[in-house]
Amino acid sequence: MKDIVNTKIKFREPYRPFAPSVLAEYTEDYFELPNTGNHYPARFMLYVVPVKKDKQKIIPAVTHVDGTARPQLVFKETSPRYWKLIDRFRQKTSVPLVLNTSFNLKGEPIVNTPVEAINTFKKSEMDILILGDFLIRRS
Repeated sequence: MKDIVNTKIKFREPYRPFAPSVLAEYTEDYFELPNTGNHYPARFMLYVVPVKKDKQKIIPAVTHVDGTARPQLVFKETSPRYWKLIDRFRQKTSVPLVLNTSFNLKGEPIVNTPVEAINTFKKSEMDILILGDFLIRRS
Protein backbone atom coordinates (compact mmCIF):
# COMPACT_ATOMS: atom_id res chain seq x y z
CA MET A 1 0.00 0.00 0.00
CA LYS A 2 2.85 2.38 0.82
CA ASP A 3 4.24 1.96 -2.71
CA ILE A 4 0.83 2.57 -4.29
CA VAL A 5 0.24 5.76 -2.31
CA ASN A 6 3.77 7.01 -2.97
CA THR A 7 3.60 6.44 -6.73
CA LYS A 8 -0.06 7.17 -7.56
CA ILE A 9 -0.87 9.93 -5.11
CA LYS A 10 2.06 11.46 -3.26
CA PHE A 11 4.58 11.26 -6.14
CA ARG A 12 7.48 10.97 -3.71
CA GLU A 13 10.42 8.74 -2.84
CA PRO A 14 9.45 5.16 -1.92
CA TYR A 15 11.42 5.10 1.35
CA ARG A 16 9.35 7.85 2.98
CA PRO A 17 7.11 6.41 5.70
CA PHE A 18 3.46 6.91 6.49
CA ALA A 19 1.74 7.05 9.84
CA PRO A 20 -0.97 4.74 11.17
CA SER A 21 -4.31 5.93 12.53
CA VAL A 22 -5.07 3.30 15.16
CA LEU A 23 -8.12 2.66 17.31
CA ALA A 24 -6.93 3.83 20.73
CA GLU A 25 -8.07 0.68 22.50
CA TYR A 26 -5.77 -1.46 20.29
CA THR A 27 -2.68 0.76 20.48
CA GLU A 28 -0.82 -1.33 23.04
CA ASP A 29 -1.37 -4.48 20.93
CA TYR A 30 0.70 -2.98 18.09
CA PHE A 31 2.96 -0.32 19.60
CA GLU A 32 5.24 0.14 22.60
CA LEU A 33 3.08 2.87 24.14
CA PRO A 34 1.86 1.79 27.57
CA ASN A 35 -1.00 3.62 29.31
CA THR A 36 -2.39 4.84 26.01
CA GLY A 37 -4.98 7.14 27.57
CA ASN A 38 -2.25 9.13 29.33
CA HIS A 39 -0.59 10.21 26.07
CA TYR A 40 -2.73 13.06 24.76
CA PRO A 41 -0.09 14.19 22.20
CA ALA A 42 -0.34 10.76 20.52
CA ARG A 43 -3.71 11.88 19.11
CA PHE A 44 -1.69 14.15 16.83
CA MET A 45 1.14 11.84 15.67
CA LEU A 46 3.65 13.56 17.97
CA TYR A 47 5.36 10.40 19.26
CA VAL A 48 7.64 8.01 17.44
CA VAL A 49 7.34 4.63 19.13
CA PRO A 50 8.52 1.07 18.46
CA VAL A 51 6.16 -1.23 16.58
CA LYS A 52 5.94 -4.55 18.39
CA LYS A 53 8.17 -7.10 16.66
CA ASP A 54 5.34 -9.57 16.04
CA LYS A 55 3.25 -6.85 14.33
CA GLN A 56 5.84 -5.32 12.00
CA LYS A 57 5.12 -7.75 9.16
CA ILE A 58 1.37 -7.22 9.59
CA ILE A 59 1.63 -3.43 9.19
CA PRO A 60 4.65 -2.85 6.90
CA ALA A 61 3.20 0.23 5.18
CA VAL A 62 3.38 2.20 8.44
CA THR A 63 6.49 0.63 9.98
CA HIS A 64 9.64 2.69 9.37
CA VAL A 65 12.89 0.94 8.46
CA ASP A 66 14.03 1.28 12.08
CA GLY A 67 10.94 -0.58 13.37
CA THR A 68 9.12 2.51 14.65
CA ALA A 69 5.92 4.32 13.72
CA ARG A 70 4.28 7.65 14.44
CA PRO A 71 0.74 6.57 15.39
CA GLN A 72 -2.32 8.75 15.60
CA LEU A 73 -4.59 7.44 18.34
CA VAL A 74 -8.26 7.61 17.39
CA PHE A 75 -10.81 7.72 20.21
CA LYS A 76 -14.47 6.88 19.63
CA GLU A 77 -15.65 9.76 21.83
CA THR A 78 -13.71 12.46 19.99
CA SER A 79 -13.71 11.14 16.40
CA PRO A 80 -16.71 8.80 16.10
CA ARG A 81 -16.92 8.79 12.32
CA TYR A 82 -13.23 8.11 11.74
CA TRP A 83 -13.22 5.56 14.57
CA LYS A 84 -16.13 3.74 12.91
CA LEU A 85 -14.34 3.69 9.55
CA ILE A 86 -11.22 2.15 11.10
CA ASP A 87 -13.34 -0.29 13.09
CA ARG A 88 -15.05 -1.47 9.89
CA PHE A 89 -11.60 -2.08 8.42
CA ARG A 90 -10.69 -4.01 11.60
CA GLN A 91 -13.81 -6.16 11.27
CA LYS A 92 -12.83 -7.12 7.71
CA THR A 93 -9.08 -7.55 8.21
CA SER A 94 -8.46 -7.98 11.97
CA VAL A 95 -6.13 -4.96 11.75
CA PRO A 96 -7.35 -1.99 13.83
CA LEU A 97 -5.47 0.70 11.94
CA VAL A 98 -5.21 2.37 8.56
CA LEU A 99 -2.48 4.22 6.72
CA ASN A 100 -2.69 7.97 7.31
CA THR A 101 -1.07 10.74 5.32
CA SER A 102 -1.68 14.41 4.68
CA PHE A 103 -4.10 15.08 1.83
CA ASN A 104 -1.89 16.84 -0.67
CA LEU A 105 0.28 16.13 -3.66
CA LYS A 106 4.04 16.65 -3.75
CA GLY A 107 4.84 20.35 -3.67
CA GLU A 108 1.26 21.44 -2.94
CA PRO A 109 -0.36 22.66 0.27
CA ILE A 110 -2.65 20.42 2.31
CA VAL A 111 -6.23 20.29 1.03
CA ASN A 112 -8.61 22.54 2.97
CA THR A 113 -11.80 22.75 0.91
CA PRO A 114 -14.02 20.40 -1.13
CA VAL A 115 -12.93 22.13 -4.35
CA GLU A 116 -9.26 21.54 -3.47
CA ALA A 117 -10.08 17.91 -2.63
CA ILE A 118 -11.70 17.35 -6.02
CA ASN A 119 -8.82 19.06 -7.83
CA THR A 120 -6.29 16.90 -5.97
CA PHE A 121 -8.36 13.81 -6.77
CA LYS A 122 -8.36 14.72 -10.47
CA LYS A 123 -4.58 15.34 -10.57
CA SER A 124 -3.71 12.07 -8.84
CA GLU A 125 -4.48 8.44 -9.52
CA MET A 126 -6.73 7.99 -6.47
CA ASP A 127 -9.51 5.48 -7.07
CA ILE A 128 -12.09 6.95 -4.69
CA LEU A 129 -12.66 10.23 -2.86
CA ILE A 130 -15.04 10.47 0.09
CA LEU A 131 -16.30 13.94 0.97
CA GLY A 132 -18.64 13.85 3.94
CA ASP A 133 -21.51 11.61 2.86
CA PHE A 134 -20.47 11.59 -0.82
CA LEU A 135 -18.38 8.95 -2.57
CA ILE A 136 -16.70 9.88 -5.85
CA ARG A 137 -15.28 7.12 -8.06
CA ARG A 138 -12.88 7.57 -10.92
CA SER A 139 -14.65 6.65 -14.16
